[in-house]
Amino acid sequence: MVLTHTTNHSYTHPFPTVTLAFFLRYYSPQLNPFSAHVLSTDTIDSHVDPETGRLHTTRIHLKKSRMPSAIIKLLPASVTGGAGEKSSYVLENSIVDIKEGWMKTESRNLNFTGVLSVTESQHYSATPPTRPTTRASLPPLGSRKTDKAAANEENSRGRFGWISGWGAKRIQSSIESIASNKTDDQIIKSRDGMKMVLERLRSNGVVAVLRELNRREGKSVFEA
Repeated sequence: MVLTHTTNHSYTHPFPTVTLAFFLRYYSPQLNPFSAHVLSTDTIDSHVDPETGRLHTTRIHLKKSRMPSAIIKLLPASVTGGAGEKSSYVLENSIVDIKEGWMKTESRNLNFTGVLSVTESQHYSATPPTRPTTRASLPPLGSRKTDKAAANEENSRGRFGWISGWGAKRIQSSIESIASNKTDDQIIKSRDGMKMVLERLRSNGVVAVLRELNRREGKSVFEA
């Protein structure tokens, strides 16, 4: 079963500020209260392509309750790992072209993939898209959510893949419904979190916000 979610949204902020907000959105609950579920963020690789000038970054996030608790209750302990608080690793890849004014990202869960696989693709652009956000060339594996960020933000949330023959249809239907509602809720919170970070950056200034975060956290923002 594949579920697709697509939305559009515009941020009234300069493109560089929107990209910075994206990288800071999980930095601290003080900056973004909607990020309290993020336990840690680590940068695996970050480099600038010398030929294109594009910034390539790979990060991994550890999040609490990535899979809805209602879904966990429907599954055997052999799949979920038993009782207790659940968490999941999310791999995030991003490319930023500051000259052309766009950023593309893709995130996917690394746990519970045999039961529920979610891929989120985003496209931030300084100019409106010239084509419809839904493209026939995309593989039927992903949900697509498009957000025009002051940019245009295209958030593809999706790829709800199921193991062939897993469980009864009733369980599959229940998981599908819960996952769909959870995704809708996460999309709203993600957007609200970005708005809060952007407003902080606009109101206090980038340098002041980064200094305040460093003071509170006792570390450099670039270590996150």
